[in-house]
Amino acid sequence: MQTEEKKIEKKYTYATECPITIFMEEIGGKWKPVIIWLLLENEIMRFNELDKTIKGISQKMLSQQLKDLEQLEIVIRKSYPVIPPKVEYSLTEKGKSLAPLLKAMKSWTYSNIM
Repeated sequence: MQTEEKKIEKKYTYATECPITIFMEEIGGKWKPVIIWLLLENEIMRFNELDKTIKGISQKMLSQQLKDLEQLEIVIRKSYPVIPPKVEYSLTEKGKSLAPLLKAMKSWTYSNIM
């Protein structure tokens, strides 16, 4: 417990050392939080469902964001050997662990922006 408290109290010399910076570089941005939120709400979504739901994202960008989230072990990609191709995306336990954070962001948005 003391070690965790020391980590929290630590002052960072450079922003690159800050856990918030690291989080934003890996999971932040315009699309990744939206993808995670949609998968939290829907559990499983196909690529085309995500593409239709997220207005303004190109298929190339969606594909890249999903690959990044898969590499971070936040999203699971399951493909089926059928024609036409069927690919489903869902969250790992690690991805699901982001739920409290995203719910807090949603709540803050309703309280302070909307």
